[in-house]
Amino acid sequence: MNFYRIFTHENGRYPQRKTAFYNHAYLVYNISMVVKKEAGAIDEVRDILNNQNGLLLTSDLEKLGIPRTYLSVLVKNGEIQRISRGVYTSTGNMIDEMASIQTRYKVAIFSHETALYLLGLTDRTPLFYSATVPSGYNASALKAHVAKVYFVNRSLCLLGLITTKSPHGNDIKTFNLERTICDVVRSRKRMDVQFVNEALKKYVAHQDRNIDQLDSYAKQFRIQNKVREYIEVLL
Repeated sequence: MNFYRIFTHENGRYPQRKTAFYNHAYLVYNISMVVKKEAGAIDEVRDILNNQNGLLLTSDLEKLGIPRTYLSVLVKNGEIQRISRGVYTSTGNMIDEMASIQTRYKVAIFSHETALYLLGLTDRTPLFYSATVPSGYNASALKAHVAKVYFVNRSLCLLGLITTKSPHGNDIKTFNLERTICDVVRSRKRMDVQFVNEALKKYVAHQDRNIDQLDSYAKQFRIQNKVREYIEVLL
C-alpha cells in the first residue's frame, strides 16, 4: 500500500489524518534527538572522569557547555558522589584530597613539608598538608583542611609556581625546588629540623638544582646570606 492511498479515500482526501501523522513523526524525531543529546553529554562527563582519575569539577562542564543537571543524573544513578562544593568523584573512588583542597581554595599552593614530599626532597610522607597563601587572605576555612598555613607577600606569592601531579595523578600547584628551599630556610623555626636538614642535603645533590636561581629567589626574600651559609657548608 503506497503513502498516497493511506491518506486518501475514493471520494476524497483525509488532510487531518495526514497532519496527525506528520505531528507524530515530528514528536518521535525530537524525542529521539533529545535522548541522543543526553546520552552524548553523559558520555562526555564520563570521559572527563576517566581522564582525571575519577575527579570531576563543575567548571569542567562549563568549559564544554554541559548543563549541571547531568551531575544530578549521575548522582542519582550512583555513578558519582559530591565531596564538596563544585567537586565530585566517581563512586567508590579514593578521594584526592589535595586536588579537592585546591579546587575549594584556589589561592592555596602546596608548600614547605608538602612541597618537599611532592618534589622528592624527603622520603617521609607528611602527616598533614602545608600551603602558602597571600598575606591578608582569610584562611580560617582553609585551616580546617590544612594543618599549616604560611603567609607571604602578594608580590612573591607566585614566585617559582609549578604544576605537578598529586599521588592520585591529578594536576596540583606547588613550588619548584629553589622556591621550596627558600621557604624551608625562611620557616625553619616552624618546621621539624630533620625535614630542613634532609631537604637541604637532597637539594645540593639534586641533578636539577639551579644555584643561580636559588640565589636570585633568596635575594627577593631577603635571606640571601642565610641560604648561602647553608648551601656553602653542604657543597
